Amino acid sequence: MYSDNGTNFKGAASYLRDLYKFLNVEYRPKIEQECAESRIIWKFICPNSPHFGGAWESMVKVVKAHLFRVIGHQLLSYEELNTILSQIECLLNSRPLTVLSSDPAEPSALTPSHFLNTAPLLSLPAAEVKSDSLLHRHSLLDKLVQSFWDRWRMDYLHGLQVRQKWNTSSTPIASGTVVVVINDNAPPLAWPLAIVESVHPSKDGVARVVTVRTSKGTYLRPVVRICPLPKQ
Repeated sequence: MYSDNGTNFKGAASYLRDLYKFLNVEYRPKIEQECAESRIIWKFICPNSPHFGGAWESMVKVVKAHLFRVIGHQLLSYEELNTILSQIECLLNSRPLTVLSSDPAEPSALTPSHFLNTAPLLSLPAAEVKSDSLLHRHSLLDKLVQSFWDRWRMDYLHGLQVRQKWNTSSTPIASGTVVVVINDNAPPLAWPLAIVESVHPSKDGVARVVTVRTSKGTYLRPVVRICPLPKQ
């Protein structure tokens, strides 16, 4: 576990050390064993070096930006805000990072959840929330989470697409590449994966259309509607 040197983190670390010293000797081996089995180590980055934590600070920035837009002036209780943040945590940890399996029948991707839970995150299908049902607080929370998902998912997928200037050629999509197919109606935690089977260049030699295979079939898709995984 990595963190910066904020006073809240330093204070928590000091409190845990004092608590560990206070515990009876017979409980200390159990704590050490649990930390060893779970590989729990708390490391602080260098002081006055926030860029050392850029990997997580960038995600914190994204969450704050979209969360402010989604919640707006809504007044939420602590439990409601905690519920939304927990669901947003699941959304962020479900994003595909690199290819885990290139099986043509059902490709899969490695996600942050595999490192945290040793398995991908699963969720029950979320019902589409209509505006007239926002009288109920639970429906309101679902609506806020769906709104965050729609905003952040498109923001993340757009970041995966390389945009070069027109006078600069980019690396073309090749057969066998695992991609995320952009689906505007994808429910939360759903990242439609596909494998590029063939590329169809235009007369000028530029590939603008590809054939992709998903677990449900084979389809023609424009290159602008697919995103290669970040690491592949």
